[in-house]
Amino acid sequence: MQQPQPGLDHLSETGERIDSLLSALGTAGPIAQQRGEDLVALVTNLYGAGLERLLEVLADAGRLDAVTLDALAADELVSGLLLVHGLHPYDVTTRVAAALDSVRPYLGSHGGDVELLGIDDAGVVTLRLLGTCDNCPSSTVTLQLAVEGAIQAAAPEVTAIQVEPAARGSVPGVISVESLRLRLDQGEALAEWLPIPELADLAPGEIGGFSKDGIRFVACRLGADLFAYRDHCPTCHESLVGALLERRLGDSAANLILVCPHCRARYDARRAGAGLDVDQHLEPLPLLHRDGVLSMAVPADV
Repeated sequence: MQQPQPGLDHLSETGERIDSLLSALGTAGPIAQQRGEDLVALVTNLYGAGLERLLEVLADAGRLDAVTLDALAADELVSGLLLVHGLHPYDVTTRVAAALDSVRPYLGSHGGDVELLGIDDAGVVTLRLLGTCDNCPSSTVTLQLAVEGAIQAAAPEVTAIQVEPAARGSVPGVISVESLRLRLDQGEALAEWLPIPELADLAPGEIGGFSKDGIRFVACRLGADLFAYRDHCPTCHESLVGALLERRLGDSAANLILVCPHCRARYDARRAGAGLDVDQHLEPLPLLHRDGVLSMAVPADV
């Protein structure tokens, strides 16, 4: 029976299935396993040659222009296959830069940014994280999922990602790299992405409480941007369900203040939940579109 073509969501599962089948062949002896590996290699080379010929045909027909190349590179499945066979039209620096551009809307919504300092011959990417959200509780999630995830998807040949602090005193509001890397090096568990398409129904200026898969959080829309926070006020330790969004005098409707319904503590909803009257900080939950679906990053300890 013909097997259905795997979608993007199942590509990693397909790879794991191939590995498991090859391992199973090992139980039949080394000769059977070698033949299985040779078969996979032959099929892979065949498809690679076909992809290369397809690009040549498009080029000869004058159809492989910049628009077509961009479309091919933007498709996750096609881009991955081109990378496997060394046919991708863009070099690693271009792909990493594009990956960082894809997460800048999220970083910018939290008052942050990322700077690509370079990529060495060993495939090590050096970044500098910038922003006004110093010691943000979501900084580890941001680095691991938003930044590292985007880079690894666009450039799997990258061997490592290192973060370099800005020159002391040269850039205000630099995220504390030392504390961030310490948390990473101590083996903090990665967060997981939870599809949450229902948040797209929030209207501008609307806030609501949600619960999904046992995770309780509040979400709001400021202008065109969505923000999500763990359902916990760090000042009074009560739920944020029923919180209000208030407008500061002279400020735009796209920069509203989240007000706790119990203690009236105020937090900057756009700037990662930074406390305005208290030295406290809401816990942001990153939101990004993954494979076309709005998803939320949930740390393992939430």
